[in-house]
Amino acid sequence: MRLPVLATCLAAFAGLIAGPALAETTAPAAVRVGVIPVIGAAPVFVANGEGWLKEGGLAPTFTTFESGPNMIQALASGTIDVYVAGVAPLAVARSKGIDVRVVAATAIEEMVFVAGPKLAPYFANGADKAEAFRAFKAKEGRAARLATQPPGSVPNTTLQHWLWQVARTDKAHAEVVSMGIDATQQAMLAGAVDGASIREPALTIVQLRNPAIKLIATGGEMFPDQPGTVVAVSGAFADRNPAAVEGLVKAVIRATDLLKTDPARAAVPVEAALGKGITDVATIQKALTSPAARFTADPRAIVAATKAMQAYQVSIGTLDKDVPLDGLFEPRFYEKAVAR
Repeated sequence: MRLPVLATCLAAFAGLIAGPALAETTAPAAVRVGVIPVIGAAPVFVANGEGWLKEGGLAPTFTTFESGPNMIQALASGTIDVYVAGVAPLAVARSKGIDVRVVAATAIEEMVFVAGPKLAPYFANGADKAEAFRAFKAKEGRAARLATQPPGSVPNTTLQHWLWQVARTDKAHAEVVSMGIDATQQAMLAGAVDGASIREPALTIVQLRNPAIKLIATGGEMFPDQPGTVVAVSGAFADRNPAAVEGLVKAVIRATDLLKTDPARAAVPVEAALGKGITDVATIQKALTSPAARFTADPRAIVAATKAMQAYQVSIGTLDKDVPLDGLFEPRFYEKAVAR
């Protein structure tokens, strides 16, 4: 009479052992990640390099883009599942019926303004910013040429906000020129533009190569609490793979903590993703600790600033109208992760 009971107990015990083993062999979710090559995306690079995305049940492949607006096309066509770039283009995407949801932030106040060797002296000794641009035009006979990314992007929006709303620059004294991230960096180093809205690691790289390039305005000055890079997922991917999204957010939180507590360790996977022979780990580590590197994973922290940025985009015509942000931010994955 005891044999059936014993057999049942043994079977149950075997099931307890087999359960985790089966979980460990479950195939990870294939995920196509679109990313821009900037320090703001560092949490994702760290999470991948440390193996935390794999631990979270994801098998990622990465595609690099020059700007958020360019990445929106890939998101709309279904060729990427995860978007790691500026938050501003996502409001436009949702207004066009693209189901995309912000599940984590990565960084805030990334964009800064730098002036090249010709323009920088006009800002010396705390000179009034609008007066500096006026004096440059009076001396050089032309408006200052300022590089940034395409209209609708966070860099472009931030630069325009700083020029026209904060510095109160006369529009006849500054010309905004749109180009890609790499082109902006090269244009600054070549002297093809007089200034630029850039972020790390470009800020560290251009100043190391030419100390005459000066930081004129920080991210907080340009747009207070400036929302920056975020991690967003397509609605279709989130609905099919909620466990994978949870794993993604947990990995980003873990990576954000490492970036704050041990930038030397974090610099290694970031350099592997961004270096490409152009820079080294020491430069990346310097970029990770610069005034333009403020990491946060909490998507709730940027909601108010995103609304403010969207309102400004409407005022300058890069967004047709205010788009309700309901549904754009989905903080439940973050809240679940931090609760644990």
